[in-house]
Amino acid sequence: MFSDPIFLFGILACFVVLIILMIGIGGFAKGGEFNRKHSNRLMRYRIIAQAVAVIIIVGWSYLRSKG
Repeated sequence: MFSDPIFLFGILACFVVLIILMIGIGGFAKGGEFNRKHSNRLMRYRIIAQAVAVIIIVGWSYLRSKG
């Protein structure tokens, strides 16, 4: 399982989503200029990264079920 490159890309994509989410939560908690300037952009990046992660995971599951 860990030797499958698609699985590793899925894990990497999940970590990218986590990093973006943590930056967004940190900016929201801090508030101020950073939050006003970057909050919408970070939300868009997170949604795109989540979509990519879901596509990778579903694609890996589909390929895995085919044998």
